[in-house]
Amino acid sequence: MSSGLYNTHKQDFDKTLDLTKLKAYGDTMNDGKVQVSFTLPVKNDEKGIEAARILARAMGLTDPNVALAQPLDKEFTFYVVYGSCVHTINYENITVQTIEGSVMDMHEVDDFIREHFGRKLVVVGASTGTDAHTVGIDAIMNRKGFAGHYGLERYEMIEAYNLGAQVPNEEFIKKATELNADILLVSQTVTQKDVHIQNLTELIELLEAEGLRSRFVVVCGGARITHELAKELGFDAGFGPQKYAEDVATFAVNELVNRGMNRKSF
Repeated sequence: MSSGLYNTHKQDFDKTLDLTKLKAYGDTMNDGKVQVSFTLPVKNDEKGIEAARILARAMGLTDPNVALAQPLDKEFTFYVVYGSCVHTINYENITVQTIEGSVMDMHEVDDFIREHFGRKLVVVGASTGTDAHTVGIDAIMNRKGFAGHYGLERYEMIEAYNLGAQVPNEEFIKKATELNADILLVSQTVTQKDVHIQNLTELIELLEAEGLRSRFVVVCGGARITHELAKELGFDAGFGPQKYAEDVATFAVNELVNRGMNRKSF
């Protein structure tokens, strides 16, 4: 495409874009095209397909088309529905609570720790409660890391202890105290019925009950974790998908300095 034709196309595009009435984009601007999937406890037949259409209309979809009806069992069917969403949002009014500032790489974090602490920092991490998944905590802590991002075990100025999965909150706190930890990392993968919120809340309550909350920088992470949720639950920060060891490390070391915890006095 020539630059002149591109600029003309972009100008036309900009004219149709109203961020105060934002809709989903599919084929053309503001067509509202979306695809949703859900399961209904009904047979895979015409009545079930019509039920899926009715439900889609109740969601605000016009002209819903059931693109897939897949039986899961005799009385359960999985549906994929395509349609146009009538709802709009005001993008300009959206505010999101996030962690500000640039992210340091592994070497910059090591240099930062040497300059501000003069010793290795101790990080203790685990998947706590009944959560048996280690993929999240391993991605942050294991030496090889994830997707080309090295884990905390590879950092020269961090002593990383990965306690694994299904670690009761009481044992997690006990081990962190024994190791004189600076930073606590908690990964939560299982989220059915908000069990992750219950477990994360319990951890903070236990720390507060034992008078230990201010002793550590406490961070949580997982697929359904946001920074806003983490703060609401009493954590210092929360990290969701597409966050890596350097994101966690950068926040934690800066938080320690901001608190004046460059030296341990415990």
